[in-house]
Amino acid sequence: MAPRTVVAVDKNWEFKQGDKDDSKFLPVGQFPTNVHLDLLHHGLIPDPFIGKNELDVQWIGEAQWVYKTSFSADTIPEGSKAVLAFDGLDTFATVVLNGSTILETENMFTPERVDVTSVLKEENELVITFDSAYLKGWKLVEQHPDHKWGCWNGDSSRLAVRKAQYHWGWDWGPALLTCGPWRPINLEIYESRISDLYFDISVEKSLKTADVVAHASVEGKSGKIRFDISLDGKPVASETVDTSGDTQVSFHISNPSLWYPIRYGKQPLYQVKATLLDGETEVDSLSKKIGLRRAELVQRPLKDQPGTSFFFEVNNIPLYCGGSDWIPADNFLPRITPERYHEWVKLVADGNQFMIRVWGGGIYEEQAFYDACDEQGILVWQDFMFGCGNYPAWPELLQSIKREAEENIKLLRHHPSIVIWAGNNEDYQYQESESLTYDFENKDAESWLKTDFPARYIYEKILADACKELIPDTFYHFGSPWGAGRDTHDPTVGDIHQWNVWHGTQEKYQNFDKLGGRFVSEFGMEAFPNVKTIDAFLPLGKDDPDRYPQSSTIDFHNKADGHERRIALYLVENMRYGPDPLEQFVYSTQLMQAECLASAYRLWKRQWKGPGREYCGGALVWQINDCWPVTSWSIVDYYLRPKMAYFTVKREMAPVSIGITRREHRHPKDKYTRVYVDVKTQIEIWGSNLTLEDLTVDVVVEAWDVETGKQTHFSTVAERLVLPENRSTEIVAIDVPVEKAGEEGRTVVAAYLIQGGKQIARYVNWPEPLKYLHLPKPKELTAVLTEDGTAVEISAEVPVKGVVVETEDDNIKFDDNLVDIVPGEIVRIGVTGATKESKLETRYLGMLN
Repeated sequence: MAPRTVVAVDKNWEFKQGDKDDSKFLPVGQFPTNVHLDLLHHGLIPDPFIGKNELDVQWIGEAQWVYKTSFSADTIPEGSKAVLAFDGLDTFATVVLNGSTILETENMFTPERVDVTSVLKEENELVITFDSAYLKGWKLVEQHPDHKWGCWNGDSSRLAVRKAQYHWGWDWGPALLTCGPWRPINLEIYESRISDLYFDISVEKSLKTADVVAHASVEGKSGKIRFDISLDGKPVASETVDTSGDTQVSFHISNPSLWYPIRYGKQPLYQVKATLLDGETEVDSLSKKIGLRRAELVQRPLKDQPGTSFFFEVNNIPLYCGGSDWIPADNFLPRITPERYHEWVKLVADGNQFMIRVWGGGIYEEQAFYDACDEQGILVWQDFMFGCGNYPAWPELLQSIKREAEENIKLLRHHPSIVIWAGNNEDYQYQESESLTYDFENKDAESWLKTDFPARYIYEKILADACKELIPDTFYHFGSPWGAGRDTHDPTVGDIHQWNVWHGTQEKYQNFDKLGGRFVSEFGMEAFPNVKTIDAFLPLGKDDPDRYPQSSTIDFHNKADGHERRIALYLVENMRYGPDPLEQFVYSTQLMQAECLASAYRLWKRQWKGPGREYCGGALVWQINDCWPVTSWSIVDYYLRPKMAYFTVKREMAPVSIGITRREHRHPKDKYTRVYVDVKTQIEIWGSNLTLEDLTVDVVVEAWDVETGKQTHFSTVAERLVLPENRSTEIVAIDVPVEKAGEEGRTVVAAYLIQGGKQIARYVNWPEPLKYLHLPKPKELTAVLTEDGTAVEISAEVPVKGVVVETEDDNIKFDDNLVDIVPGEIVRIGVTGATKESKLETRYLGMLN
């Protein structure tokens, strides 16, 4: 047998508009590609990310587009065949090779392979015509009038189309309906090939042994397969076996190098290579990297509280999963490079986060994304691609969805980072909101198709069966949020999306402790992006007349319903602010978001109280990233510029942290009086130790008068206190320390964990709302670069809220930011890329009041 050859069909591509008579073919700007990128390349459209240009390019999504190329092919050896492999066509594509139609597609997510042996020539022409997914979608809606169409975000036509749902527009992204060959196309010639390589991995509870069963599927003539396992380039095991329908070999590994989430261990990846042999000839090979780990989702009864836990355990370590939700990192997917994926995942890892949830309105991400998660120890919660709607379920669509699920599970199942798959995003919430038919006790799957919520069949039958067959050891969750048939808002079971801050009842974020759940997989608060990002989307940059917070252009770059009211509501409830200058308004929104999200992580992590008391097992903020330059819930903007919330979340998810909350207790002298009320304001202090060792610490509390800067209290409230491993521990509840009664509202309290004379955690608690404080302007606020240029040291003579160190230089990166300063203390934040010539400036709450 001749070895398999693979030739990339990535040269000579041209494109044109297919429904326009005078349209001429033009060369593409890159490959893989999509139509917007190619039109941009030729300057035929304005950049949709600038100003309101999105409105001027809507016609693209309703046009037909044609891509073509020519390529040479070698003669096909006797007994071999030729296959064109399309990794991804977006979406309704008709593929013609040398005048013959070889493929018609309707699913962006499903790779296709076509035998072209009888059509292939020495010189070939390949033409792909893409029809409008938007118009096709509406025609499908009309063809199925009995379905109860409806959704949040975009329009109902998206529900009929297996395409990235966010392309229809979302409350953080533009409507840009793309098409094109968005993933690679290859010509393969072979007699036999290894069509799949997958693994059953079992790690003993003792962690001392692991069993790996490697499976290889062969298409074509049989031979022998050699399986080789290596680690860090060094051979671990090798075995050669005869091929069969499912060729498999078992490896028993003693003292395996286990894969751990970041912080808890290393991320060794074994490489497994399957080589198809014909005698001594290597006909084909396929390699994948795997991680050996035990991973499970723990749902069990809790002590002292109703319901069940919901937390992840890896290699017997219970994990408090602080992390983020992920949307596609660009509206034009082919321009996200592997390097950019790595940068994004590194930001997550550097931010003390453990998990990314790949949200169901985007795509099954590129291998480079999951590779980065594998390498950096970030757990992945993987949604299937359904979101915020009542999806239809006619037979051909169900068949397409079944193929989509199976193919993508096969593509991704070797990644150790993926620890859970979920059927959809918020579709059960949509079902509840519209009172669609759902009887959890009814287990007759076929009957579900006759209801007005037929998508239940997708989530609880098709996807469940695919996971059971292909990834039986990975937990499958019917949806997110999902609570075993209970209301999706039930905080005692499963996961919840907590949107009663911002959306819903618009609660105060200080009340997040009353808004928790067993696992909070979405919550968030909006903030403006970096000022440099705003200047980048304003057509005239810094000179643009719309460079103010309420301008139509800046409003256009916020897609959230009612965002003007909600940003204003949370700002006006919490701080003094003004719209001018823009820089200070941006700072105010970022301070608000940072305070809000830090509050959630801090208060929910407090509920991680140890074995049997895992009352909250994790929190995933909506969202880590953006797909274009926009005001949104992201904590890092499109250009990978962190907002200030990134740093407060990083501090709250540090291995060791300390928390304070302030509560007012009112005790009337009797049941009638309105006058004689005993009022006490207390602070509750707790410590969170996410390490795997008990820590012995001293706890120090200090207080200052915010107006004068005078220190009013210093005490050690606990000595040699043990903070047990991997949980939060209550430390003390005391009255706010004041010199005289009534000064609680002007007293700032700081708490510190001290170990061996060294401060290992700090938190500064301020009276709230911050808008009531009379904040003095510091006269001695300094932010000085150290001699070696590795840190900035910040200090002041009065308490200062939310000091940000800023620079125009994007090459300068800060390890921390938005820090609270109290007298007598120097706060040191790490920095890279700074020199003595670097210009650093500070911004803080109240500087312009």
